[in-house]
Amino acid sequence: MLRRLHQTQPETFAFTPENKAWAEAQMTKFPEGRQASAIIPLLWRAQEQEGWLTRPAIEHVAEMLGMAYMRALEVASFYFMFQLQPVGSVAHFQICGTTSCMICGAEDLMAVCQDKIAPKPHQLSEDGKFSWEEVECLGACTNAPMVQIGKDYYEDLTAERFGEIIDELAAGKVPVPGPQNGRYAAEPLSGLTSLTHHESGRTQYNASAQLAVDLGDTIKRIDGTEVPLVTPWLGKGKASPKRTEKKIEEPKPAKSKPVSETGVTKQEADAKTKAKPVQSDNAGGSGTKPATMAAPRDAGADDLKKIKGVGPKLEKMLNALGFYHFDQIAEWGADEVEWVDQNLEGFKGRVSRDNWVDQARVLAEGGDTAFSKKVDKGGVY
Repeated sequence: MLRRLHQTQPETFAFTPENKAWAEAQMTKFPEGRQASAIIPLLWRAQEQEGWLTRPAIEHVAEMLGMAYMRALEVASFYFMFQLQPVGSVAHFQICGTTSCMICGAEDLMAVCQDKIAPKPHQLSEDGKFSWEEVECLGACTNAPMVQIGKDYYEDLTAERFGEIIDELAAGKVPVPGPQNGRYAAEPLSGLTSLTHHESGRTQYNASAQLAVDLGDTIKRIDGTEVPLVTPWLGKGKASPKRTEKKIEEPKPAKSKPVSETGVTKQEADAKTKAKPVQSDNAGGSGTKPATMAAPRDAGADDLKKIKGVGPKLEKMLNALGFYHFDQIAEWGADEVEWVDQNLEGFKGRVSRDNWVDQARVLAEGGDTAFSKKVDKGGVY
């Protein structure tokens, strides 16, 4: 199925402060230089905030992760869970149309959508409150036919009951999710035949439906305020808007042979080498600050995005640090690379990971790399 961006797009996108903190916290789950691994949760958070995934949102997430726009668009267009067109402001109905549900009446549910919402999938209702689509198996075959609304499953549906659910949502109510025919969960329609002693101690609804009822409004989209922003992998309760920096510790003695007559071990020598003091008054990190420029040369700045690993956001960051030309980057030694790696906030390790220096040397001499050729053809950004 061909999936393209919607023809009408907003001009900008920005995460709410809470969602921004959440998104930046997710990036800390991955090693330095591997933040692109957070692409799916960040795209999902953007969709939860806006209801659908807009082009500005995709590009914003790509910039946060230092990715080419096209790479982020590939992810967004590949996974059907990402909605590339506007959805209903109240609810978007996903009707399972696979074998079990189809046999048990999914077509009747889709007819209800056509009558009460819109004739075709992904069309908004006249009041803009609802939209619908047919999806592949949602894994609730025992309770067919079923529909997913927001975060919840509505199962064992009839066309009549489904119509009532749409009317309740239109009136501002939140129908209780789960089976709609009196079943507790997925037990036989005739009732339990075993484990009947568990009936007396169970909650009013099954675990999933009970949690939805306790939350009160499960079709509400995530805005970052519904639960605490936790980062247990950092040993903290709340997400911090800024990445947590690792403090350089004093080298500890190790059981290995000394590297010289001084008795200093190899591990200690390596640690002291890495813990060199900052060489600059205006930036943090270790290493030696490279030579910078206040502005590009008269001919204009080079297109640093021709270096693999440098996206639009990183190019702006490099320019802000005083780097505009390939030959500047080509002259960086190990100490300079270490300094830049430490001072690209949110992208630490990117210089050495993608070997910018070798790429820049080729480009500075007027040559091309495989990646720069793609950029010239317009196939990257």
